[in-house]
Amino acid sequence: MQRLSRTSQIIAMLARYRGAGILTGLDLGDTQEEEVADGETDALAERFVSDLEAMGPAFVKLGQALSTRPDLVPAAWIAALERTQDNATPAPVGDIEALLESELGVRASKVFALIDPEPMAAASLAQVHRAVLHDGRVVALKIQRPDVAGAVRGDLDVLARLAGTADALTDAGRRLRLADWIAEFRKAMLQELDYRIEAENLDRFGRHLAGYDRLRVPAPLWDYVTPRLLVMDWIDGINVTRISGLRRTEQDTAPATVELLRAYLDQVFVHGDIHADPHPGNVLLCPDGRIALIDLGMVATIPPRQRERLLKLVFAAVDGRGEDVARELVALGTRLEDFDESAYVREISQVVARYASATRRASEGRMVLDLVRRATECGLRTPPEISLLGKTLLNLERVVDALSPEIDVRREIEAHLQSLMRDRLRKALSPANLATEAMELQELVREAPRKLSDTLSLLAANRMQVRLDGLDDSRLMENLQKIANRIASAVVIAALLLSSTQMMRLEVGPTLFGYPALAMLMFLVAAVLGIVLVVGAMRHDRRARPVERTGAE
Repeated sequence: MQRLSRTSQIIAMLARYRGAGILTGLDLGDTQEEEVADGETDALAERFVSDLEAMGPAFVKLGQALSTRPDLVPAAWIAALERTQDNATPAPVGDIEALLESELGVRASKVFALIDPEPMAAASLAQVHRAVLHDGRVVALKIQRPDVAGAVRGDLDVLARLAGTADALTDAGRRLRLADWIAEFRKAMLQELDYRIEAENLDRFGRHLAGYDRLRVPAPLWDYVTPRLLVMDWIDGINVTRISGLRRTEQDTAPATVELLRAYLDQVFVHGDIHADPHPGNVLLCPDGRIALIDLGMVATIPPRQRERLLKLVFAAVDGRGEDVARELVALGTRLEDFDESAYVREISQVVARYASATRRASEGRMVLDLVRRATECGLRTPPEISLLGKTLLNLERVVDALSPEIDVRREIEAHLQSLMRDRLRKALSPANLATEAMELQELVREAPRKLSDTLSLLAANRMQVRLDGLDDSRLMENLQKIANRIASAVVIAALLLSSTQMMRLEVGPTLFGYPALAMLMFLVAAVLGIVLVVGAMRHDRRARPVERTGAE
């Protein structure tokens, strides 16, 4: 009953905004979308954000995730969703101490000499306290709020079912695959609830950024890391969005800012990690001028081949090569049934050309998000990693504006991407890679004559065969059998109906309601079978998915 009530609450909340284009077509009916005046758009978006915040932590994170998806929400709503606040009233100190004792297995005083009762930050999932170990080491203590995991999992289950229903009943769901996106969101949320994964992310980012002297990542204390507790180094610093102009004039932040740009590009294109919760609030400026990265609970991983495609896409976009950008997007995405290639290439080329010729400072992050939106309009579904990359670049630009607004972000990105391309080329031409490719070529040359001779022999003897495995167990055979069964059932029903109508004219044997009982029985059996057949077809038949082709096809 609680889950049913929660489902009704979520549906009612989404229904209030169905006319505004939220999730692009979750409206199950054919009602006309209501017109929203330009002056009311911002107020409606802010109200939607407030409703998300009131629904709980899963929906706060959902709002932040939606801010990275211009193909799911109206462009005018992105800014409002970016301001989604993850603030909450701190849990009582007694509850926190009890949870600490449960996670550590001992009293908190055995491990910590001091725990600041006032949290430095309190969000819907966790709160962070400053603490001191008995050896005098200052640490940050991140503790998960009591009973939050169960509530989040329940909401994620409801969202998964609603997304599956939307995919089955709406054109927008079939196009955008909302269930797949919610599944990825669910996985990321459940990982964020396990602080051991965040500790691994801190360790990995720390190793990757070891070559950048001006960057810091807090190191976890593994002896005090559990699924609901994370103890890590304490870092003094100020949020980059709160830095004053006087602070920038007194402290040269440009070298550290450039390192931050390059480090993030390395994380994406070299190591394959994208911070799935990109936000300037996760970047601190330390008193010594270094920049610290915190809150690495949600990190998305990019496979190597997709990483190379993304690198080529961003490099072509920064370089102003629109057709190359269109080609890489097609290779990464999925072409839907209504994909219009000529319109798509034209739209993408215009976007890239407009950003390349911008007289004012252009935003590479905004350009990537604009590319995703235009591709979706033309029938190309792009992977969520592209939107996440655009969001990451957009937030990096905001960090640069806060730290060193004089830095040319486009020039720095282009220069570093060129260096990454050169590194890739050097690795491709390394002795080890060349030796591997030479061995493969040698094997191909050695085996090719024999395979060609075997093929020609089979052709000459007319013994060449092509075999299709799995046809008997395929969905095609299943559907053909279903059609045959229904045709046979319809023939039996028709025979029963015809026989019963003919027998109605005979006046032999017992009667029922003035008609021969056998005829009435045959008529009732035919009617019941007919109803069962129609109901089964209506319940189990479904529309075929639109024809989709991935970039590799």
